[in-house]
Amino acid sequence: MIVPPPQSAQLHEVAAVRLRLRPNDDSFYEFFTKAAENIVRGTELLTELAMPKADVQSVSERLVEVEHDNDALTHELYNRINSSFVTPFDREDIYQLGSQLDDVMDHLEAVGSLLYLYGLTSLPSLPREMHEMVAILDQQARLTAKSLPGLKSMKGLKDYWVECNRLENEGDRAYRMLLVRLFSGEYDALTVMKMKEVADELEAACDAFEHVSNTVETIAVKES
Repeated sequence: MIVPPPQSAQLHEVAAVRLRLRPNDDSFYEFFTKAAENIVRGTELLTELAMPKADVQSVSERLVEVEHDNDALTHELYNRINSSFVTPFDREDIYQLGSQLDDVMDHLEAVGSLLYLYGLTSLPSLPREMHEMVAILDQQARLTAKSLPGLKSMKGLKDYWVECNRLENEGDRAYRMLLVRLFSGEYDALTVMKMKEVADELEAACDAFEHVSNTVETIAVKES
C-alpha cells in the first residue's frame, strides 16, 4: 500500500514545480517597469505644460514622443508573449496589464494635445481643479512606477492598490469640482466645451491608473 504524502508536502511539491516552470527571463518585469517610468515622464510633461510661460508646442511634441515610445514598448511586450512558451503569470493578465498601461499614456497624451491645439494654455490661468487633477495623476504615476517592480516577488503590493484607489477617489472629487466651475458662468460656452473635453481625458487617466492597480491585485491574488 502506497501512503500518500501529507497535504503540506504535496503543496510544497506543487509550489516547487510552479517555480521551476517560471522562466528566468526578466524581460516581462522590465517591460512593466519601463512602461511605468515612461508614464512618469508623461505626467512630468503635463505638469510642465500647465505652467505659465511654458513652451507649449515643444512640451506637447515631447509628450507625443513619449506616447510613441510607450506604443513601441507595448508592441515589444506582445511580441514577447507570443514568442514565449512559458510566462511568469497568466498571458491574459500580461496582455491586460500592458494594454492598461498603454491606455494611461494615451489619455495623458490626449490631455497635452488638447491643451495645445485648443490654445487653452494661453488663458490667464487654468482652473485650480485642473492643476489638482494633474498633480493627482503625477502621484499615481510615481506610485505605479515604484510599485510595479514588486510584481517579481509579489510582495508589498497591497499598499499600492489601496493608495491608488484613494488617489482615484481624490481625482473624482477634483473632476466634479472642475465641472462645477466650468458650468458656473466663469467661462464662455466655447471655452467650456474645450475644457470639458480635457477634463474628461484627465478623469479617464485617473480611472486608467485604477484599472492598472486592479489588474495587479488580480495577479497578486492568483499568484499567492
